[in-house]
Amino acid sequence: MSWRSTIQQRQQERRDSGNWRQRQVVESSQGARVTIDGKTYDNFCSNDYLGLANDPRLVEAAAEALQTFGVGSGASHLVCGHQTPHHELEEKLAHFVGAEKAIVFSTGYMANLAIAQALLSRGDCIFQDKLNHASLIDAGRHCDAQFKRYAHCDTNALAKLLTTHADCQKMVMTDGVFSMDGNVAPLPEIADLCEKSGTLLVVDEAHGFGVLGNGRGAAAQAGIFPSENVLIMGTLGKAIGSFGAFVAGEALFIEQLIQFGRTYIYTTALPPHVVATTLASIDVSEREPKRRTLLTNNIVLFQKQMEAKTKTPSNNKSKTAPDKTAHRLLLSSTPIQPLLIGDAETAMAASRFLKQNGILVSAIRPPTVPVNSSRLRITLNASHHHDAIDRLTEVLCSQAFQEILASNHIAIEEPK
Repeated sequence: MSWRSTIQQRQQERRDSGNWRQRQVVESSQGARVTIDGKTYDNFCSNDYLGLANDPRLVEAAAEALQTFGVGSGASHLVCGHQTPHHELEEKLAHFVGAEKAIVFSTGYMANLAIAQALLSRGDCIFQDKLNHASLIDAGRHCDAQFKRYAHCDTNALAKLLTTHADCQKMVMTDGVFSMDGNVAPLPEIADLCEKSGTLLVVDEAHGFGVLGNGRGAAAQAGIFPSENVLIMGTLGKAIGSFGAFVAGEALFIEQLIQFGRTYIYTTALPPHVVATTLASIDVSEREPKRRTLLTNNIVLFQKQMEAKTKTPSNNKSKTAPDKTAHRLLLSSTPIQPLLIGDAETAMAASRFLKQNGILVSAIRPPTVPVNSSRLRITLNASHHHDAIDRLTEVLCSQAFQEILASNHIAIEEPK
């Protein structure tokens, strides 16, 4: 079979499964409202949790850095691409999260790959939650260590793995906040297991950094900070509104990443104006804790409105009663509020219906989530106005939306 026919077959299989992806072009800046094809939508699928992606102060910081440093960094960090903003950001991040040292990466994906590749060797073991982000899973797959996964948030299963592999050098990598479910990992229990077994704990704070723990992440909220047994990876393109990632921890570990992290050594450093934007964003987020308060208030408001609007009168015998929405919501304390649907086609139909009503929410389908667990991934933002949340909950609880959900015959089970 030719390359062309092989690729065509694989693409057709994805189309047939209902999991074909299509990009949509956003014509505006990121925000609580965005423009697509000339129409403006309430945006409930962005990771810009604190509403900083288009903050004028960040734009100004970028413009000033452009005048001073130009557009590109010109080289990798170890050649001549490590400029003043990069150095200042690493120092700021280390201080902010309470670490001895930090290192800035171009993406969280590259940071996770580097952690596993630079710190683990053949004969070592790496353990991960089954619902970890793809970057963590790929980090486990592509390093030389033995890779094992444990059931979602199952600390008993993790404890057995740590006991079974007592003789090897061990690392546990887990999301702090799980990106598709919105729940927080049982970090105190995991940290305790790691400390007792001499295991290095790596917490991915992609969706916790800037939001939880006074902005320092889910680990900080649990009283866990970078140390000789804990590394923190955080991304800067979500709540911080900029771009890039970092790893923070003991200086010895950070130096290992500088010396041996292939995705750090062999890539061009972030543009300096992007780094300057991040510096400004962290300053803003520190000076304005009210942003996190606004975000928390919006999460609570969404949940209260859904609770109020999905209460079904006792005499309501309709097969498409509003509580179909209620029992599919995976409510969390984070900005991520998933609505489980099941099959991919129904999830797409639900997403299209919301868009027809001026609301942007992406349908998340396999392979991002397990088969038959397609969902709408609703994300709240500090910049969302209450009337936008009201419009969202009205549509989610409408009879027309219930009829879309009723068309799905797959039994829904919450992830375990």
